[in-house]
Amino acid sequence: MDNEDKALDPKFERIGYKDQVLDIINSLELPSETDKHILKSRFLYEVLNYDARRNNTKKYYDSFRFIVTLGSIMLPAIMSIGQMDPAKLPNNFDNVSYWSAWTISLTVTACNGFLQLFSLDKNYFEYAITTEQLKTEGWQFFQLSGKYDEYPDHASAYRNFCKSVENIKRKQVEKEFSGKGEVTQKKGEVTQKKGEVNQKKEFNFKQELDKVIPAKHAPKVLNNVDMVLGDKMEKLDILMGMLEKKNIEGNTEKTNEKVREMLTASIKDNVVEQVTGQVSGHITDMTKLVPDATNK
Repeated sequence: MDNEDKALDPKFERIGYKDQVLDIINSLELPSETDKHILKSRFLYEVLNYDARRNNTKKYYDSFRFIVTLGSIMLPAIMSIGQMDPAKLPNNFDNVSYWSAWTISLTVTACNGFLQLFSLDKNYFEYAITTEQLKTEGWQFFQLSGKYDEYPDHASAYRNFCKSVENIKRKQVEKEFSGKGEVTQKKGEVTQKKGEVNQKKEFNFKQELDKVIPAKHAPKVLNNVDMVLGDKMEKLDILMGMLEKKNIEGNTEKTNEKVREMLTASIKDNVVEQVTGQVSGHITDMTKLVPDATNK
């Protein structure tokens, strides 16, 4: 069946909307015949399709709802009759009432289960709403009213109308398959976040120093550290020169290496002490400034 004949499906023969709209589409002044075929195969076919699906769903929805309502009324009535005087009841009424109540209960439960399993109520309402939305959009386009009242003719409003039809169709598809795309998207986001966490971060000395020491105090602390290192290195060079001039028994290079290791350890301890003292002092000063600023 070609695109133009989709709207001519026999199941749509009794729908009057098709006859009304076909004549209007054929009379529109559009740039090409292809545009008219698109209106028939996409717009008109979707309207008739959702209208037929709504009527088909409505048939089962009304039937099951009727059975559930009728059974919910009959079951208490039958149970209440069983409370009467047995002498006034027909023979074997107990068996009849028992199996009748059992059958009605099972039928009501099954019909209600089918309603929930196939989402007949939800589908019926969504198909009806989508059908009416498409019809309203179509009549506004044909009449150049509503959102199309600013267009001078149907040719200029054609693209905007097609876009609106596709938006309505897309929203209906999202409702039918609601939750599927969101779960996949959330899984992708979680996987991406895990990948970002697992990436090894490069250590940045300047950033870590800024976290501990305020930016305005960092140069002063670094200058003090440089002064301490310079002073200790000068003393180390003097000591090493004295050792090289003297005649020391044993392995001179080994002795120099031990002395260098001892002095290096001393320098590290001194530097850590100096940095800790400077940082503690600045933190104490800042702590004192906070209450003063609050009181002012």
